[in-house]
Amino acid sequence: MRNGNIVILTGAGISAESGLQTFRAADGLWEGHKVEDVATPQAFERDPALVHAFYDARRERAAAVEPNAAHRALADLEAAWSGEFLLVTQNVDALHERAGSRTLIHMHGELNRGWCLACGERFAWEGAMGEQVPCPSCTDVGQVRPDIVWFGEMPYEMERIETALRGCDLFVSIGTSGAVYPAAGFVQTAKYCGARTLEINLDPSMGSIFFDEHRHGPATVEVPQWVKEMLSSLRA
Repeated sequence: MRNGNIVILTGAGISAESGLQTFRAADGLWEGHKVEDVATPQAFERDPALVHAFYDARRERAAAVEPNAAHRALADLEAAWSGEFLLVTQNVDALHERAGSRTLIHMHGELNRGWCLACGERFAWEGAMGEQVPCPSCTDVGQVRPDIVWFGEMPYEMERIETALRGCDLFVSIGTSGAVYPAAGFVQTAKYCGARTLEINLDPSMGSIFFDEHRHGPATVEVPQWVKEMLSSLRA
């Protein structure tokens, strides 16, 4: 496949190798907190200070780590590919952008963006947010939240993602558990529409049966190797 259309989905596994924790630990806690205490609209309404403190800490941690070889390899592939290319990430960090990726959807939002509930404006944000920051658009105080898709909310740009999945020739899932929907169903959509499917993961995901090919190992090893093979096919 020299110039087909590619859709790539990445999850927490690719950022874990840069030093960011995966979504939830084995005990079900997310960096020491119950999900319902920090990642739902109800949690923000109940205790905005706790939610802001949680995301301020995550924002600070994400800024302190660097993109790894897997992030950089995907950016290299995008730059060289002549067909349509879309990278969809479940991650809220900016490691893909910092590695050079350009055609990118953050389906679960971004740590470095805020959303004003008073006026609806979304905007770039750096550093701590806190519950008393004014909206840079309407100046209302106390209505700014992290622009993150919380449990019970709809992921971003689903129509664009669905269109890309139905038109792709290759779907690749990297560092995902296959347990969180709707992303876990992407492979089935792509496969049903005729795409070849590849999973790159430490271990088989919950949806591994839907993939035509599997590569198991660290993303920093497996992704650069796969990209090297893809780029070599362009020169063949």
